[in-house]
Amino acid sequence: MGSYAALLLIPTAASVLLLLSASPAHIHTWVFGLQMCWQTLCHLGLGSLALESGDARPAVALSAIMMLTQKATSLALDIHEGTVLPQAGQGLLQQDLPLCSYLLYFPALLGGPLQPFSSFRVQVESLGAVPLPLEAAGWRCLGALALQGLRVGLEGCLPRVQGCSVLATLCHMWMRALLFRLAYYTQWVLDEALLKVAGFGPEEGQGDLSGRELWVLETTHRLAVFTRTWNRSTSRWLRRLVFQRCPARPLLATFAFSAWWHGLRPGHIFGFLCWAVMVEADYRIHPFLSAWATSRFAKLLYRGTTWVFTQLLVAYILDAVEAESFSALCLLWTSYKSILPLSYGVVLLLLLFKKAKQN
Repeated sequence: MGSYAALLLIPTAASVLLLLSASPAHIHTWVFGLQMCWQTLCHLGLGSLALESGDARPAVALSAIMMLTQKATSLALDIHEGTVLPQAGQGLLQQDLPLCSYLLYFPALLGGPLQPFSSFRVQVESLGAVPLPLEAAGWRCLGALALQGLRVGLEGCLPRVQGCSVLATLCHMWMRALLFRLAYYTQWVLDEALLKVAGFGPEEGQGDLSGRELWVLETTHRLAVFTRTWNRSTSRWLRRLVFQRCPARPLLATFAFSAWWHGLRPGHIFGFLCWAVMVEADYRIHPFLSAWATSRFAKLLYRGTTWVFTQLLVAYILDAVEAESFSALCLLWTSYKSILPLSYGVVLLLLLFKKAKQN
């Protein structure tokens, strides 16, 4: 990484200094402010370079800084809530080393999933005593290979579905989103395989992707369920950091912070705020529809139709988030792909108006 490594070492040193010196009552605020200010500066400085340059190091550095923010704020919350206590009677180096090791161990900086400090400490202390789960890592690598093979096959089919009709355009958008999702799935599986080989595998149910999560993501007819299952360690971190601590509009605040954490590009702002509105609509629309679907045929129609809607909404949101320029985002806004999100927004407004009128 060369000089880009300094972008990680500087905030790590500052965070460790705060973790050791600040009072537990205010430690979370200080660490959160430091990390997010540094990360925002890095996004502003390296964002265009990561998109335009052929050098992969700016993108890797930004990704690692985002993971560092997750770990530093998670540890600060642990200390703030009293689940991690400073070790009394230890020297400065003995206190520094576990914190620096947790913040900088490279397998997690390459992509996660986020691991609690207490779990990391237990695994470090047991290294050598417990055999490395190489078989589990091997199966994950085979799974990643299968996902990559599926992605390559779909990539070859993508030009064939291009067309001028509405159906062809929607199919093309859905296939592009599926390619994005397969790329994320492959990366998460490889991240967990690397952690397994290094001896830091996530505990059961704490990883980002398993066969069960993959099945839920691709078969659920609820956008809210997809949202909770997508990138699970980050979802848990956002819930703990923002959703549970926000007194008003926690859902909107969580998605707005997620856009900030991802870099605040126009696509991020629009995509995540659209996602928040769609999830809010999902919470209100589905109880209404499920109450209407009483017969077996109606239930099958309800689940099938809402699954298609969920897939198209996810595709639209991913299209927005992955838009690399404002002009590409404007093309998405003005296309008829926006009809479904707009209709969800209108239905949400009608349901909110109906509830206010009943009250």
